[in-house]
Amino acid sequence: MCGIAGAISIDRKAIPRLKPALATMNELIAHRGPDGEGIWASSDSVCGLAHRRLAIIDLSPSGHQPMVGQSGHVLTFNGEIYNYQELMAELSGFWHFRSRSDSETLLAAYAKWGVDCLSHLRGMFAFAIYDGERLFAARDRFGIKPLYYTVVDGVFYFASEIKALLPFLPEIATDPDALAEYITFQYTIGEKSLFKGIHVLLPGHAIIIEKGEVRTHRYWDVHYNVDMDHTPRWFENRMREILHDSIDVHLRSDVPVGAYISGGIDSSLIAILASGREAAGGVGFHGKFVDFPGYDESDFALEAARSAEIELHQMEITAADFRDNLGRVIYHLDQPVAGPGSFPQFMVSELAARHVKVVLGGQGGDEIFGGYARYLIAYLEQSLKAAIEGTHKNGSFVVTPESIIPHLTVLQEYKPLIRQFFSKGLFGALDERYFRLIDRAADMEDEIDWSAIDQNAVFERFKGIFNSERNVRKEAYFDSMTHFDFKCLLPALLQVEDRMSMAHGLESRVPLLDHRIVEFAATIPANIKFTGGQMKHFLKSAFADALPDKITHRRDKMGFPVPLKEWFSGELKDFVSDIFQTQRNRHRAYMNSDAILANFDKGERFSRKTWGLLSLELWHQMFHDRASEYRARLDRAEREFREVA
Repeated sequence: MCGIAGAISIDRKAIPRLKPALATMNELIAHRGPDGEGIWASSDSVCGLAHRRLAIIDLSPSGHQPMVGQSGHVLTFNGEIYNYQELMAELSGFWHFRSRSDSETLLAAYAKWGVDCLSHLRGMFAFAIYDGERLFAARDRFGIKPLYYTVVDGVFYFASEIKALLPFLPEIATDPDALAEYITFQYTIGEKSLFKGIHVLLPGHAIIIEKGEVRTHRYWDVHYNVDMDHTPRWFENRMREILHDSIDVHLRSDVPVGAYISGGIDSSLIAILASGREAAGGVGFHGKFVDFPGYDESDFALEAARSAEIELHQMEITAADFRDNLGRVIYHLDQPVAGPGSFPQFMVSELAARHVKVVLGGQGGDEIFGGYARYLIAYLEQSLKAAIEGTHKNGSFVVTPESIIPHLTVLQEYKPLIRQFFSKGLFGALDERYFRLIDRAADMEDEIDWSAIDQNAVFERFKGIFNSERNVRKEAYFDSMTHFDFKCLLPALLQVEDRMSMAHGLESRVPLLDHRIVEFAATIPANIKFTGGQMKHFLKSAFADALPDKITHRRDKMGFPVPLKEWFSGELKDFVSDIFQTQRNRHRAYMNSDAILANFDKGERFSRKTWGLLSLELWHQMFHDRASEYRARLDRAEREFREVA
């Protein structure tokens, strides 16, 4: 895993200051690759590539990038091609390999198959290849590895992180459409980033710059073609086969591999199944909050570590850690996204990086197999509606009033959300109801200037994804909900996964996000994945012999809970107040600073309102208020190149 960047002139004119530009981008993503760096520029200055290396496979200099292949094509690549050994064997008659690196395998695959090389790849990746005529760039199927781009003065710039593109923008401004999405969901749902003019290459997409044009296309998508012909036992046996295989290839590494262990089902399962294999490093990592009841999950993490027979390294995370590191978290995220779990993940990644260079994690399980409590809340409403209408016994329901009752105890901490959800629009259209469940702005009537935010347009964009018959051809509510989260929430969580690990030069791998697993899971009927309303029923059943009962049957898992309410009303109250006071002094658009200052410590225990607004303000301070510093980096790099010349 590494950091990549580059530039190409769309009309094939020489790019001014190309090498200083490449050096500037490399400097801004230096944390992603502490093991090496390189830049390459074409002789006509039409194209240039940059790379920061984190050496994981083939640690020798032969893995250096940007890599020039025997075809003359040039590559900059971030990620891992897990089936590189099989591809090397397949391509050995076509290509003379000079290294053992998966990077060279990618060059060989492109030389053999062109853009169709993507269908041969199994892994997490973002890369760009320049073949003298065109730049071809792509991102993996799920967005595990990031890629952003912008076009300024006829030059297409791209990078692993947004901060590397900021020196080229004429101004740093906020995109209003993306901001409306962030305020609604605490993540964006399309190709726009929060920075005006900077775009996200979406998961499963590729982009080609050729003959004066910039063209993007989707090369992969997930389709819920439900298989009604097989039994639950058959699905479970098949799932065990493909997950074991995924873990095997995810352990391919020339350095030791550890594991995140949160104490939940997904990370525990991955750690347990990986244990005992030769490449597994025998270590796990966990962060805990011990100052307030209800936040310490270390007992479950220890139970998983015992089952995996690995050593568990733990750290206590405090309010002082939050105060000292929050700015670093926002800086490395590039733009605020998702919940406060990014903070403890940053801390645990720092711990893990002291011991290993690679960790396995459980990301993806919630979206694939139904691990969010809101799915249960949604079906609680639908089962009540069916009972009232007398239709709950017609055999077409995933959940019935009778089946759901035993599972409702997991909702004890979600009563505020249920109260808000049922207060308006009860029994409405399914898309409207799920939108209300995931709307993070429902309790921000006063803090946001809604006259400047077009939430109706956000809802329309949401419906286009939620109601997509291209992906979900059956009427199962469960598939529509999980599909939206897979398409929109998961990339946001993967942004956190990537940035918080790479901030410390640590590679994070996610074995559940193997395309064979995702495609298979999309064929499993909803009444098998979510039987009776039990979250992750299928995963628990398939791996009942591997998972400890203490973890399988726990009913209090809350993601990665952070005691923000307790901190913000106590030890960190002045710290947070001072940050919002800066916002008030600078008159941020879209936000009512007086209302924020009056209400920031009054949210529900797990409310994310204050976190979202706090992240947004720190983002403004980190990037908007320091715009001149990013532009100055390019000028400084140009002076340094002149001095060397």
